[in-house]
Amino acid sequence: MTKQDYAALMAEKTGMTKADSVKAYDAFLEVANELLKKGEKVAYLGFGTFSLQHKDARTARNPRDGKPIKVAAKNVVKFKPGKALSDSVLKVKIKK
Repeated sequence: MTKQDYAALMAEKTGMTKADSVKAYDAFLEVANELLKKGEKVAYLGFGTFSLQHKDARTARNPRDGKPIKVAAKNVVKFKPGKALSDSVLKVKIKK
């Protein structure tokens, strides 16, 4: 699903214009991004929680030749789905 597809569905469900839906989508991402940069958790009741997690530097193996490679330390975004989201997708059939 693209940003435009999402905005069209939002506009349909809320009665907003597509342009306002795009603005709301952009604002949602901007606010979530700013909060995560500050190290805060971003929780949406029923949907899930986004948080930052630090991954230490480590040594991994190149799958092609088995030689060790160094992986730098980094921060990653972690997502934990909420119970309502998890329950709603339990019975969904995934196309293979």
